[in-house]
Amino acid sequence: MAGSFRRAMDYLYLLCVIIGCTALVLISGIIPWAVFTRYVLNSAASWPEPLAVLLTIVLTFIGAAAGYRLNLHMNVSYFADKLPPRFRALLDLIVQLLMALIATFMIVWGGRLVEVTWHNTIADFPFLSVGVTYLPIPVGGVCLLLFIIERIFLGAPPDPLRQNLEVAPFD
Repeated sequence: MAGSFRRAMDYLYLLCVIIGCTALVLISGIIPWAVFTRYVLNSAASWPEPLAVLLTIVLTFIGAAAGYRLNLHMNVSYFADKLPPRFRALLDLIVQLLMALIATFMIVWGGRLVEVTWHNTIADFPFLSVGVTYLPIPVGGVCLLLFIIERIFLGAPPDPLRQNLEVAPFD
């Protein structure tokens, strides 16, 4: 069971990374296009800025969950590292539970935000529901909560970069 859950979290992590990287690449293409149309063509396109904002929401909430899984986020552990191992483990559990509370907040209130704004449309994209644009908040919260559950019950996932570096290059 634990192995299946870990594998499922590996796939979820990969999906989050693909979504986040795709959003980042699209943002990197959209912004120069907006600059080109505004300053070279003297006819600014109306869609690049709101689309870049929407993609930033996707990148922020989905990408942040992926970063959290591998502990790639910024953290200050100076004082925690000074604690004895038993207290450090307790502190880590408290941190995970507080993060689970934040993830639950994202799921509940993000879901309500999606529900309340579902029937509104965006002026620049009349075919797109405002609720859809807020969907990354509860989805990111679910991913984050699943990664926290994994960390609490199975420990930190192995770092894929270290696994690849441990293999000798000329075997």
